[in-house]
Amino acid sequence: MQKLGKLASISSLIFGLGALLFWILGNIELLAPSVILFLISLALVFSSSKHLQGFSFTIFIFAAVTASLFYPQFFLEIGSFKLNRLIVPLLIVIMFGMGTSIGIKDFVGVVKMPKGVLVGLLAQFTVMPFIGFGLAKLSGLPPEIAAGIILVGCSPGGLASNVMAYISGANLALSLTLTAVSTLLSPLLTPFFMQLLANELVPIDFLAMFWSIIKIVILPILAGLLFNHFFHGKFKWLDKAMPKVSMAGIAIIITIITASGRDSLLSIGLILIVVVIAHNLSGYLLGYYGGRLVGLDEKSSRTIAFEVGMQNAGLASGIALEMGRLATMGLAPAVFGPLMNITGSSLATIWKGKEPEE
Repeated sequence: MQKLGKLASISSLIFGLGALLFWILGNIELLAPSVILFLISLALVFSSSKHLQGFSFTIFIFAAVTASLFYPQFFLEIGSFKLNRLIVPLLIVIMFGMGTSIGIKDFVGVVKMPKGVLVGLLAQFTVMPFIGFGLAKLSGLPPEIAAGIILVGCSPGGLASNVMAYISGANLALSLTLTAVSTLLSPLLTPFFMQLLANELVPIDFLAMFWSIIKIVILPILAGLLFNHFFHGKFKWLDKAMPKVSMAGIAIIITIITASGRDSLLSIGLILIVVVIAHNLSGYLLGYYGGRLVGLDEKSSRTIAFEVGMQNAGLASGIALEMGRLATMGLAPAVFGPLMNITGSSLATIWKGKEPEE
């Protein structure tokens, strides 16, 4: 691992200097591969460090996104097969993996921690949808792209929040419970809030969205739960493989969406990034202080911050695809995913070095 780290460090330095030189010279043909190889090398450097490992996946994502911006033709279709057809199957696999990693005990947490669960769910499905709506209105972005911002806000918590809760020393049991319960509620609440807040931007079919979420999320999770119940511990290789498969699936999804919406992203990218960061940070801030305001302990408040601020951007992408608006509504989820991993990892690292108050 140390040898790999040293080799990756040297490579990242060489490719980084090369990228800088080609940028100064205006040589785009050589700039593109230099930037991509620099990011891949940097991700390997991070993965070999105990303190920076949490950022390595996000850097890999940025490498993939950069590749899709420079060479979109390679991420749109292979022959006559359109690669966006992979998004829903990949999401189904990811949700199945989520199902295999949870059990009945994660839902028992509703009884054991009713206050934390109630506060988390209320914050999840009020703070993010309405802040998303406000930011979409203020941004001045085209209607379908603005609707994607609201869609992110109306989505349930993502699996990444569980990882950040674990790293930061937050209440992991509450995190798992909130992710599971918000995901199970999403077939009803996500279409409801989308119809309430985004219907004037794009037409929202409640029943069609309800069925999309059932198909993409609920059925795979139930299948994973059943698999976990009947075959728990019998396929250890699957337990080890599923997180890696999920990460690869997320990277592929973001890359395809970026390639599909490349032209729109290049024209409005900076505005969208600013809006997405504001949305994400508002979730952390209001989630944490909302928990503290109602008397939750420090660990539980940290958990709610992650659950509110980190959304299931993959699901939002799948819904955008099902609606036939991947290149527009799908852009906000594609930007939100990598950025929330950067901010979430940073916040988790800060909190990890700061013991929670009892």
